[in-house]
Amino acid sequence: MINEEICDTMIKMAKDARMKSYSPYSKIKVGACILASDGTLYSACNVENGSMSLTVCAERAAVYKAVSDGKREFDAVAVVADTENPFVPCGGCLQVMAEFDINEIVMANLDGDIRVMQLSELAPFVSYMGINHVKEHYEDHFSIFGFDDEDELL
Repeated sequence: MINEEICDTMIKMAKDARMKSYSPYSKIKVGACILASDGTLYSACNVENGSMSLTVCAERAAVYKAVSDGKREFDAVAVVADTENPFVPCGGCLQVMAEFDINEIVMANLDGDIRVMQLSELAPFVSYMGINHVKEHYEDHFSIFGFDDEDELL
């Protein structure tokens, strides 16, 4: 479990990031901050698009930002929005969190309500999500793409 000081820093960074949100359709500014296992923090905001399927949630934007910086291991993610209750990540974001084994999720709102949950609580079938979890069950399937037991899927 992340300590209170890091949690507070992540929430502050997520709040700051949400101010950069591009959300003309939903009007909901969302910010996120991800903690890489080496202690590096990455924040991002949601970016909407008139074609809703092209919208990127803040949580995924933060993960993609960290991955593009070479990070692959993460300890936690914080997400903040101006909502009545702490903001809960969508299913797509939970899928990305499962892909990278991000187990601790800090959800907050601007009123200071905070809820910390494990990914398995929000997505009880997380063991079936993410390529890192299913590779062992589908080795024959992956072998047609040229992967063998010694290859890593990154």
